[in-house]
Amino acid sequence: MASELASARDEPRARIIEAARRLFASRGLDDVTMAEIAKDAGVARATVFNYFGSKHALVEAISEDVLTFYQAMLRNALADEGTPTPVLVRALFDQMGAGIEEDRRFYRGVFREMAKVRLGLDEGSLGHRAGKQALELLLQFLARGQERGELSRAHRPEDLASGFDSLVNGTITHWLYGDASESLRERMGRAVEVFLGSVEERSAERRGVRAPRLAPPRARRLRTSRHRTKGERT
Repeated sequence: MASELASARDEPRARIIEAARRLFASRGLDDVTMAEIAKDAGVARATVFNYFGSKHALVEAISEDVLTFYQAMLRNALADEGTPTPVLVRALFDQMGAGIEEDRRFYRGVFREMAKVRLGLDEGSLGHRAGKQALELLLQFLARGQERGELSRAHRPEDLASGFDSLVNGTITHWLYGDASESLRERMGRAVEVFLGSVEERSAERRGVRAPRLAPPRARRLRTSRHRTKGERT
């Protein structure tokens, strides 16, 4: 009973976040008002402000959701004791690229703001804390690769994590806001070879090893036929 009540209380919040994602994807962050988000979510404008005091707070919540998903990928990589680290690193780059390519319009609308949240310009926010937790998991993952002898010990794990993050975020940013004629997955595939080119130990056996799926199942969208706008009804 308690879990059902909590779920009922959380449903308006989830609908607001989902509405914001849709509108930010279609029109960009700056051109969407809180009133429009409320209308799309099917709640009162006051309800939106009860949960989120501003659009920036909404971006923080969305950032937390995205980073929590990334954390789950890293946890799945850490839980995989059998697959060589270079294979897991390639899987991370590939599956991150696939997920962002699938939802390009949304990420194009909010990625810059999410980067500010993650970099700590709002230190102590939910998004910032989620980013720090993701970095800790990445450090553990790369340090384990060094302990296994699959990644070079010539670099500190912190430096490996910094290089990993820079390549991921730089590649995604250039694709989102530059020339997107080429698949992001292809670009991520080249970027990961730049990263591994200087850190992968060639003795790491990976022939014939299939890349595991690290991305967890995506939550089912809350949007159902009863929440569609008039223009979406058939």
